[in-house]
Amino acid sequence: MKIITIIGARPQFVKAATVSRAILEHNKANPLNSIEELIVHTGQHYDANMSDVFFTEMEIPKPAYTLGVGGGGHGAMTGRQLEKIEEVLLKEKPDYVLVYGDTNSTLAGALAAAKLHIPVVHVEAGLRSFNMKMPEEINRILTDQISDVLFCPTETAINNLKNEGFESKTCQIFNVGDVMYDAAMYYSPKSKKPNSVNVDNNFALVTIHRADNTDNVERLTNIVKALNEIHLQTPVVCPIHPRTRKMMAELSIVPNFEMIEPVGYFEMIWLLKNCALVITDSGGLQKEAYFFKKPCITMRDQTEWVELIEAGVNQLVGASQSLIVEKSVEVKKLIRDNSSFNKEIYGTGNAANNIIELLVDLK
Repeated sequence: MKIITIIGARPQFVKAATVSRAILEHNKANPLNSIEELIVHTGQHYDANMSDVFFTEMEIPKPAYTLGVGGGGHGAMTGRQLEKIEEVLLKEKPDYVLVYGDTNSTLAGALAAAKLHIPVVHVEAGLRSFNMKMPEEINRILTDQISDVLFCPTETAINNLKNEGFESKTCQIFNVGDVMYDAAMYYSPKSKKPNSVNVDNNFALVTIHRADNTDNVERLTNIVKALNEIHLQTPVVCPIHPRTRKMMAELSIVPNFEMIEPVGYFEMIWLLKNCALVITDSGGLQKEAYFFKKPCITMRDQTEWVELIEAGVNQLVGASQSLIVEKSVEVKKLIRDNSSFNKEIYGTGNAANNIIELLVDLK
């Protein structure tokens, strides 16, 4: 079996590491029924701190193809990726094209494969924020529609697909658990403190990168004001996305909290393990907070991870300065009540092996 894996952004590097490792384990145990995986890196995240370091630290196989398509608008980026991925697929003729999540690379890979009648495998299928203004929502819905095998991380995702009529389609749908949980558990012992961080514990870990926040002056201003206020009581540590730093400088928005350069995955795990709470607009970090039993405040108006809201470990606050500050005080008490984090919402840490076993059976 030959699989082409399409990746391009940080969360996909983390997810792909788990499945690539499962493929290697499968090949060792089944040398006569091995899987050939070729990784295609679109270049969507091209900063060395946000791309190269993940391949090095997580021992992800070196990409067979690096397309170098990063930057530009959504249409231009997706179109250029589609063109270059199609060239690779025509040359390699894989049995499956495997895509992750909801980025432009995801959609471009799925489209290129579908138009060439190559089966599409979507890992992290079925997620919905029900906000069509989010580019990620458009990407994940369209990718699901043209996928042949949909690997879902939760029962919520399965139910979303059922509600959209996927049971009447010819695709195959499975709840395999969340590959990011696999990664968090596997790499946790390798965590390391970032050199640039001056606190050891009891800090608020913050990330801001979503365009809804960074491209809106009022929202970004309110968020920074809230974080400045929180920082007076609880140190704020914020690995800053390059685009967010650029927007803050252009808009003369002044942070009084600690901003550090983007960190590698092992450093991010250290930050998660040692923080008091997480404040983010990221999708993946909401789950990673749960993996390490940390309460989360999500600076968005919707989230695709609704099961975390239902469990009471995640609070949606939008970009409200008062709510961000209020909830940052309120959610800390959850740390003293670990029972809120004990449900197996995302499986048991065996999602990648489940994926490979199912693909082998399907083939």
